[in-house]
Amino acid sequence: MSAMLDWVLDPLSRTFMQHAFAAIVLVGVICGVIGTFVTLRGLAFMGDALAHAIFPGVVIAFVLGGNVLIGALIAAVLVSLAIGAVGQSERLSNDTAIGVLFAGGFALGIALISAERSYAKDLSSFLFGTILGVSRSDLLLTGGVGLTVLLTIGLFRRELSMIAFDRTFAQANGLNLWVYDQLFLLLLSLAIVISLQTVGNILVLAMLVTPAATARLLTDRLPWMAFLAALIGAGSGVVGLYVSYYRGISSGASVVLVATAIFALAYLFAPRTGVVTVRLGRRLHFPHPEHDAFPVDADESPSLPQPHIPYRDPAAGQTGRQPTAS
Repeated sequence: MSAMLDWVLDPLSRTFMQHAFAAIVLVGVICGVIGTFVTLRGLAFMGDALAHAIFPGVVIAFVLGGNVLIGALIAAVLVSLAIGAVGQSERLSNDTAIGVLFAGGFALGIALISAERSYAKDLSSFLFGTILGVSRSDLLLTGGVGLTVLLTIGLFRRELSMIAFDRTFAQANGLNLWVYDQLFLLLLSLAIVISLQTVGNILVLAMLVTPAATARLLTDRLPWMAFLAALIGAGSGVVGLYVSYYRGISSGASVVLVATAIFALAYLFAPRTGVVTVRLGRRLHFPHPEHDAFPVDADESPSLPQPHIPYRDPAAGQTGRQPTAS
């Protein structure tokens, strides 16, 4: 018992690990909650596109010696507004606007890196995350931005939920879809920005989608889905950091792999939707292969052979078999 307690407490005795645990819990909760709406709206790869589109803000802030998270925040706001503006064109959709800005923004970031070769190695950490280098100021900024995102989602949860489930119904109820789409893009961009230093630009999509997708397999209720997604995101972050600390592997990759493993378990063994659970339940309920192929409804009973009743034609006065429809 003492050895197990030492194993758990040893990472927590180090200041940089304390900051890392606090940061990953914040990121897990925030990405889990907003990832619920990303998953329901089918916008998984929008998160990846935004993460790449705001990369120039990170590079510019680093080159100028400023706070890279603030640079990313500024870029996130500008990209969100640009997507909304370009998407208003009758000839272009939001997907097209995202694709153009994603490619152009990331290319700009690469161009800036190539021009400042001495910074390329340091900036590569933002592609894969540097959660062990989170400072107290970064932690305060992450907490402030994350609290803003969560409070905004809570304030507009009814409108965001309505749009996520049925955009036509939301528009019929008088909601301005463009305004709420812009709000959602801005919140998503902010969540991505605060995730950059923990899991990095490459792996941020996993923190947005994987916990929410796992929660979707476990429940059909939106409040429970958001709660489970936040819990899974924070839990996989904590477990991933322990694995990274004792195995010496990349912290961002470790966190994402733990989240993916939890998703795999839910996909196989979720109580009502798991592949193994459903097959096992059907096998226990219908133990015979022919019943598996042709299940009988609960309110129906197998047809029994009916006795032959002679048919008498009133007009002809004859008896024969009952006619069948051709």
